[in-house]
Amino acid sequence: MPDSGQIRTISLDVGGMHCAGCAASVERALRAANGVADARVNLAVERADIEVADGGASPAELEHAVIAAGYRATARTAGRDAAEARRMEKRAEAEAEARRDRMHLIIAALLTAPLLAQMIPMALGSPMHIPGWIQALLAAPVQFWIGARFYRGAWASIKSRAPGMDILVALGTSAAYGYSLAVVFGFGPADAGLYFEGAAAVILFVVLGKTLESRARRNAVQGLEALLALRPNEAHRVLADGSTETIAADDVQAGDVLLIRPGERAPVDGLVVEGMSEFDESLVTGESLALAKNPGDLVAEGTVNGSGLIRLEATRVGEDSTIARIARLVEAAEGAQAPTQKQVDRISAIFAPVVLALAALAFTGWLIVDGDLEHAIVAAVSTLVIACPCALGVAAPAAIAAGVDAAARAGLLIRDFEAAERAASIRAIAFDKTGTLTEGKPKLVSTTAAPGFAADDILRLAASAQAGSEHPLAQATVDAAGGKAQPPESFEARPGQGLVAKVQGQAIAIGSANLMAAEGIAVEMLDAAVAKAGEGGCSIAFVAVDGALAGLLAFRDEPRAEAAAAIQAVRDAGLTPVMISGDNPAAVAVIAERLGITDARAGVAPDMKAAAIRELQAQHGGVAFVGDGVNDAPALAAADLGMAMGSGADAAISAADITLLQPDPRLAPAALDIAARIRAKVRQNLFWAFAYNAVGLPLAMLGYLTPAFAGLAMALSSVSVVGNALLLRQWKARL
Repeated sequence: MPDSGQIRTISLDVGGMHCAGCAASVERALRAANGVADARVNLAVERADIEVADGGASPAELEHAVIAAGYRATARTAGRDAAEARRMEKRAEAEAEARRDRMHLIIAALLTAPLLAQMIPMALGSPMHIPGWIQALLAAPVQFWIGARFYRGAWASIKSRAPGMDILVALGTSAAYGYSLAVVFGFGPADAGLYFEGAAAVILFVVLGKTLESRARRNAVQGLEALLALRPNEAHRVLADGSTETIAADDVQAGDVLLIRPGERAPVDGLVVEGMSEFDESLVTGESLALAKNPGDLVAEGTVNGSGLIRLEATRVGEDSTIARIARLVEAAEGAQAPTQKQVDRISAIFAPVVLALAALAFTGWLIVDGDLEHAIVAAVSTLVIACPCALGVAAPAAIAAGVDAAARAGLLIRDFEAAERAASIRAIAFDKTGTLTEGKPKLVSTTAAPGFAADDILRLAASAQAGSEHPLAQATVDAAGGKAQPPESFEARPGQGLVAKVQGQAIAIGSANLMAAEGIAVEMLDAAVAKAGEGGCSIAFVAVDGALAGLLAFRDEPRAEAAAAIQAVRDAGLTPVMISGDNPAAVAVIAERLGITDARAGVAPDMKAAAIRELQAQHGGVAFVGDGVNDAPALAAADLGMAMGSGADAAISAADITLLQPDPRLAPAALDIAARIRAKVRQNLFWAFAYNAVGLPLAMLGYLTPAFAGLAMALSSVSVVGNALLLRQWKARL
C-alpha cells in the first residue's frame, strides 16, 4: 500500500452504474490504477472518492480506468460554479434517462401484450396462436433494441468478473428467442413450442424494475441539490473605506466582513459584528422561531436575514461552511450504510455460470449416452429455457410495484426499495419535533395582562401593530385576534428586539426584554408569568402601551392532532419512540411530556443529529428517523430507515427512504409495516422462482422436459410470483 502520509483524495462523478455489482466493478478498476490506496463508490449519488499516493494516478488516468471498465467518469472540480454545472449536467442526464425509460416501457408493453394474450386460449386448449414469424417480429425490438442495455451490461460484467442480473437476462432471453427463431425457420422438432413471449416479458419486467431503482437513485442526488441550493452564489464584501463590492461566494475569505441585507441568505458562516436582526434558521437548525441576532452572535450559512441590516465577519467558508458540511454528512451517511446487494445480484453471480455448465453437461451427456444430436440440443435448450430468469426477473419488481401501489393509496411514497430489507431490523423510531410531531408554526397560547389592562385589549392592539408582518409570531398574534386587527398608523421594526408602532393614536411596543429596557419600561412585575411561560416551553413577547407595560404574549408550537396516537402506535408495535430536536430544551420537554415520550433530546445541532442516530443504533439496534427539514437530512441518511414528511423540505424528502405524503406521523409505523411486507413478498417470490429451477433444471437435464414444457413451467413460475405479489394490494394502513 502507498505511504499513507502522502495520500490525496480525488473525486469523480461516475455514470452508467445500475446495481451494486456495477459499483463493485468501478471500485476494482480504480483500485487497480497506479498508486491507489483505496476507492469508495457511492451508487446513490454516483460518486467515487479515490485515495491516491503522491505521484500516483492523475484524475485523467482514473477517468480512463473507469471508462475502460465500461462506465462514464468526470473529475470533480471545486467551487460553487463547478458544482452548479455538475448539478445541471446530472439533471439533464437524469431527465433524458427517465424519458428513455418511459418510452422503452410503453413500447415493450405494447409489443409484449399480444404475445402474452395468446397464452390464454392456449392454456384453455385452443390451438389458436399468432403465427411464429409475426411473434418473432413483435419480440425482436424488445429483444435487440430495448434489451440492448442488458447485452452491454452483461459484456461489462464479464470483463470485470462481476456477473449480475444483466447476464441472466441476456442469457435467458437469448436462449428463448434464439431457439424459437430456429423453430420458425424449420430447425428443431416439428412440434416444438415458441418462447418469444417469455423473452419479451423478461425484458419488460426487468426494465420496469431498473426504472424504479434509477428513480430512487436520482432522488438522493436531488436531496444534495436541495441542500446546496441554500448557498448564495454572491456576497457583498465591505471594503476599508466602507463601500461594498459584490464578489463570488467562493471568493470570500475567513475574516472578510460582509453586508447582509434584509431578506438575503448568509453566504458563509460568520459572526455578527454590527447591527441587529432576526434570522430564520428553521431549514438549517430546526428552530421553529426566527432568532434574534446581535453583535457577537453566530449566523449559519443559508439562513435568511429578517428586517435588519447587519455586518458579518466570515468565520467558516467554502467546504468548511454549515451547508457544505451537512452535504458531506449526507453523502458519507448514505455511503456508510453499505446496504447489502440485492439478493438477485448476489445469487446471479454464481447462477449464470452454473446454468451454462449444466446446459453444457446436459448436451455432452446425451451425446455420450445415445449419440442423438437433436436430443442433446433439446435437453440443453430446455435447461437454458427453464433457467431463463422470467420469475427471477419479476420477483422483486412485482412485489415492489404492488407494495408501492398499496402504500401510495395510504399516503406513503417508498423511494428506496432497500428499505423493505431493512424494515425488519427497526427497534426504535426517532422523530424530529418541529414540523413532524408539531404543526411547525407557533400559536399564541396565553395573554397575561398587567394591572390596569385587559387581555382582549392587549391582543387587539398587538395584532393591529403587527398587521401585515410576515414574522411567525406576528402571524400567530393576528390569527389569535380573529379579525380584530386594524392597520397601524406607523410601524418601525427594531431588528433583533421587536417593533414599535402607533395604533389608534396609542404608542405600541412589542418584543423582548431588551426592547422594553431600551424604551425605559420595567418588566419585573410579570416575572411570575415569564417563569410560567418558560416552564411551558413558550416563547414570549412583552407588550407596552404608551410607555407602560401592558402584558405578555406566550407562543408555543402545538403537537399535531395525530402525534399522540402515532407515539402510541409505535409502542404498540413493540418499538421505542424517541424525539430529537434542535429546539430549546424547555419546548422539547413540554412536547415530550404531552406525547408521553421518555427519551427526548434537545438542542441537537444538524451535524450532531447523525451522531445521535448512531448512539441510538448502538443502544437499540435498527433505528428509523422521521423528519421534515434540511437539518434532518444527515439523520435521515444515517438512519437504517429514513422517513420524511411530505410537507417538509425537498432535501429531507429526497434523502429519505420513505416519504409520508400526508403530514400524519401515524404513517411512520404504518410505513414499517408495509416495508416489512414488501420484504417478505420479495423473499417469498425469490424462493418460489428458484424452487422452480431447483425442480425443473434436473428434469430438463435428464430429458424429462421438452422446451415446450420448460417454457410452460417458466410461465407458471411468473404467474405464481406475480399472483403472490398482488396480494400486497389488499394492504391498508391501520390509522
